[in-house]
Amino acid sequence: MAPPTSPLHGVDPATEQIATQIFDYVLQRIRMSPPPLDGPRPAAELRAATGPMITDEGLGYERAFGLFRDVLAPACISSDHPRYLAFVPTAPAEAATLFDLVVSASSIYGDWWLEGAGAIYAENETLRWLASLAGFPDTAGGVFVSGGTAGNLAALTTARETWRREHGRDRPIAIAAAPSAHSSIRLAAMVIDVPIVTVAPDPRGRLTGTALRATIEAAHADGLDVMAIVATAGATNTGIVDDLAGAAEAATEYGAWLHVDGAYGCAALASTIGRPLFRGIEAADSFVLDPHKWLFAPFDCCALVYRDPGLAGAALTQHAEYLETLDATAEWNPSDFAIHMTRRVRGLPLWFSVTAHGARAYDVAVSRGIELAQLAARAIEASDHLELVMEPELSVVLFRRRGWDAERCQAWSDEALADGLALVVPTVHDGETMFRLCFVNPTTTSSDIDAVLAAMR
Repeated sequence: MAPPTSPLHGVDPATEQIATQIFDYVLQRIRMSPPPLDGPRPAAELRAATGPMITDEGLGYERAFGLFRDVLAPACISSDHPRYLAFVPTAPAEAATLFDLVVSASSIYGDWWLEGAGAIYAENETLRWLASLAGFPDTAGGVFVSGGTAGNLAALTTARETWRREHGRDRPIAIAAAPSAHSSIRLAAMVIDVPIVTVAPDPRGRLTGTALRATIEAAHADGLDVMAIVATAGATNTGIVDDLAGAAEAATEYGAWLHVDGAYGCAALASTIGRPLFRGIEAADSFVLDPHKWLFAPFDCCALVYRDPGLAGAALTQHAEYLETLDATAEWNPSDFAIHMTRRVRGLPLWFSVTAHGARAYDVAVSRGIELAQLAARAIEASDHLELVMEPELSVVLFRRRGWDAERCQAWSDEALADGLALVVPTVHDGETMFRLCFVNPTTTSSDIDAVLAAMR
């Protein structure tokens, strides 16, 4: 009897042909300088352009790939475009992008040492590099997860369970954070059912040690123990770094877990000009950093690092009959350090790029984002139609277009994208609509900045 076959598997001439086309497409895409900015299209237009896509008999490789190449991809904004200056862009290194193909083709399961020892070892070495930049001990460790939201949730769950083991489950607890904390902190607090007490920010929006102590004392007076403090290292909207040293002192004084959300900003630890802003992070219990934001890895990749990973393992390790053999044979199971199971080894593209290029190259590339923000700030100050709102710390620049209200700002943003000039979107700071530039792409130039600012005249 012939062995059963699957119509989905096996390499035939058609498979080899589409593989060649895909490899050519990838090579063409990474050669583009700049890549297409493109933009969204209404669903009705896409439906008309594609026709039915999922059919009983299938469209075949050529037609399916053509739909992606010619219709679907151009309806997406390229976040690695040098004038994609909204939100937090991405600019993956070519080495990291190419190695992401290797990761996908290798079918490595990244949760258990038994199945992915070599890949997990490489990821752990990369995490150790990041931990060392933060001044964490050699025993620190963690895991690569999908993004800062997943990393923040895992860290705060670990903080809650660590508190409960030490203090019991009956005492009311809270998390302390400033208003500038990322929305994922509020989501994590909701999921773990722990309220947030708000720390009054300083004039630049920072959480400070003085205000934090006042908040913790007020919470105590209301019958709440602050079990965790969340400090932000690079607020998404402003790029401001909280008073990490003050937060660390307060955390030690009150016995709270200190988590640093550096999903965007902690990449600047790799920069010799950015690193001094993070004094105090070495005393944190955990931090997150998204390499897909400013360390030039492809989506999706967040490094979650614990000072004492054993505390995370005690809080998050899953137990089941079929898992016992994996626990018994493990040196390091990444599944023990976050809220997940079934994980691709998403840290490998970063590992490959850092290993190939070296840490010094990363210093130069990350520092470029800070330098670009300074260039933009000086250009805004020199203009007669724009006004700088605050001096940038990292690579975010907030500024006003004099005389424009929220409606006019949005209209200009829409026009700039439609014209293929740039993606620059309005934001709201202190209740006022203004513009925000975020620089993480080292291929952005001063000419790009000048073109955007001139178009606002």
